[in-house]
Order: sequence, then C-alpha cells, then structure tokens
Amino acid sequence: MKEKKKIKNKKNIEEKYNKKKSYIILYDRILLWLTLILMSIGFIMVISTSIPISQSMYHNSFFFIKREVFYFFLIFLLSFIFLRTPIIFWEKNSSFILITSILLLFFVLIVGHSIHGSFRWINIGFLHIQPSEICKVSSFCYISSYLSRKHHEVKNYIWGFLKPISIVIIESILLLSEPDLGAVIVIIFTTLSVLFLSGVKIKQFLFIITLSILIIFLLILLEPYRIKRILSFWNPWEDPFGNGYQLTQSLIALGRGNFLGEGLGNSIQKLNYLPDAHSDFIFSIIGEELGCIGSIFILLIIFIISFRALYIGQKSLEKNQIFSGFLASSIGIWFNFQTFINVGAATGLLPTKGLTLPFVSYGGSSLIINSIAIFFLLRIDFELKLKTLQAFPRGSK
Repeated sequence: MKEKKKIKNKKNIEEKYNKKKSYIILYDRILLWLTLILMSIGFIMVISTSIPISQSMYHNSFFFIKREVFYFFLIFLLSFIFLRTPIIFWEKNSSFILITSILLLFFVLIVGHSIHGSFRWINIGFLHIQPSEICKVSSFCYISSYLSRKHHEVKNYIWGFLKPISIVIIESILLLSEPDLGAVIVIIFTTLSVLFLSGVKIKQFLFIITLSILIIFLLILLEPYRIKRILSFWNPWEDPFGNGYQLTQSLIALGRGNFLGEGLGNSIQKLNYLPDAHSDFIFSIIGEELGCIGSIFILLIIFIISFRALYIGQKSLEKNQIFSGFLASSIGIWFNFQTFINVGAATGLLPTKGLTLPFVSYGGSSLIINSIAIFFLLRIDFELKLKTLQAFPRGSK
C-alpha cells in the first residue's frame, strides 16, 4: 500500500510539474507587444512626417520610408542572433565591445559624415552608423560586467568607484569632439544611476554628481552656440526667426494639436516649417496630429517598457544574476531619461538636444540599438524563467 501511495504521489507531482511547464511562457509578452506597438506607431509617424522633407531634399517622397523599412528588416535578422545568444557571452566580451565602440568614436572623427556641423555618422553604403548610439549600449554592458566582478570594491573603495567613471570620461571627451553633448549626458546620468543602485556610498556619489554638473556647465559656457540655445530656451519668442525658431515652431505644433489633435496626416508644421520634424522633434508632430491623448498614450507605452526593464533587473538581482540585473536596470533608466530629454526639448522644458524619441523618431542607428536593448531584456527574462522552470522538483526527490 505504501509503495502504491508513493507511486501515486510521484505521478501527481509529475502531472503538476508538466501542467506548470505547459503554462509558463518563456518570454515577456507585455514587453514584446508594447515594443511592437510602439515601433508600429513610430513607423506610421515617420511616414506622416518624412514625406515633405523627403520630397524637398531628395525629390523622392518615400526616401526615408524606404530606409526605415530596410532598418526594420535588419532588426528582424538581428533578432535571430541576439535572442539566441546567452547573456553570459555579452558579459565575457563586454570589454572587447567597449574597446570597439571607443575605436569607432575615434574613427568617426577622421572619416565621419557631417550633418549640421556634427561628425556623428560613418557611411557604409546604404547604412549610416552612429557610434554614439553603439557607445551607449556598450558602456552599460561594460559597467554591468564591472559591477558583477567588482561589486564589493565599488561599494567600499573610492578607486573601485572611479574606474568605471574614468571609462565614461574617456568616452565623453570623444563624444564632445563630434560634438554630441546629449549622448554624454545620457551615458553619465545612466552610469551614475546604476552605480547608485549598486550601493555606492552617498559621499562618493554626491562628489561625482557635483563635478559632472560643473563640467557640463563649463562645456556650455565654452561653446557660443550652446549659450545661444540656453538663452533661446528661456525665451524663444524673443528671437522667433533666429535662435528660437525651432522651439517656437515646435510649440506652435503642440498648440495646434490641443486635446484630440488635427488628425493623422493633417500637420502643417511638418511642411518644412519645423526642422527635424521626422527625427528629434517628431513628438511635436505627434502632439499636433494625435493631440494630448495620443502623446500621453505613447509616453505611457515608453514608461511601461522602462518599468518592465527595471522589474526584470530587480528579479535578476534577486536571483544573484548581477550582470543581467544591472544591464536591464540601465536600459530602463536610459529609455526613461532619453524620453524625458527629447520631450523636454520639444515642449520647451529643456534646451534643445539632438536625442531621438526611442522607437518613434527616424534614425537607423537609434532604432537598431534600442531594439538590441529590447533583445537583451527578452533574453534576460527568458533565462530567468528557464531557471525558475528548471527549479521545479522532478519526482519525489
């Protein structure tokens, strides 16, 4: 009788395990679907905003649309590589990836393609590579790897804290040579946030924050065009056809949109009134065409994606997967902060900076790197769920 009961209990445990196994979905459906929705909205808005500028610049209404389709196809191919690659691979090769991105930052200063006076792009045939975007994800991979190896040292010793900061300083100098102050601010803020999450002593943290603010303030004072941007940000209507032109046109677009918007495709400001309407200032056209409701909906999606990233990071840290945890957290902070800067610039809350709205603005490098960050999150979540699945007891052991 006892043996029969043991066999019956064993079968019940196995049935429960198999049922549990069948219900577990080994990827974050919310994260995946929200990303696909956001990318679809971005594609529609790029179609809506890019036709006038494509026609005026290239005499081809579908120039930017064709390139956007090419980028989506490239992302689809990259997904087969990144989703199948274990996270441990990126942890082990984080130093090599970082060195490669720094070399690209050197390379772009030598042979880079200039747009609006900034050398930020390397042209390889149909593909335009922006090393500053690669630098973001490579920096966060390296910092996460460093924290997984030197977590105790970073928390307790000043030199352990200064080592990753020195890497960020080297990258910042190269990025400022392009110049690209926006990317520098994003990398510095995200790095400091991750270091704060790792448990760095508050004295060290406050010292670096104070130093960073002073350096950024000094960099603004050293460049006349940055000072003009700050002054135009305070009162754009003082010079609406000069330094304040882009911001005033952006505010006009947002004002026309009101609560419900003018309707998809009915923007006037995109008709060569608002510069960079399809890229850095696409949020203004979203506000004009989709109104306050559409704008809030898009920001809500980005917030939830960022929240999911932070949630995945927290779960990873709880499972003692330090690299995965800090990488996921850095991605969440990065998306949130970059969105804040982009929307802040479009609405006049912050000075104008050349940063895209994640997954929405036109920009091949930005779209591809943001998608790779999502692939990292999906892979981290997959490995977490797989580890949980494997932890279920088999039989009566």
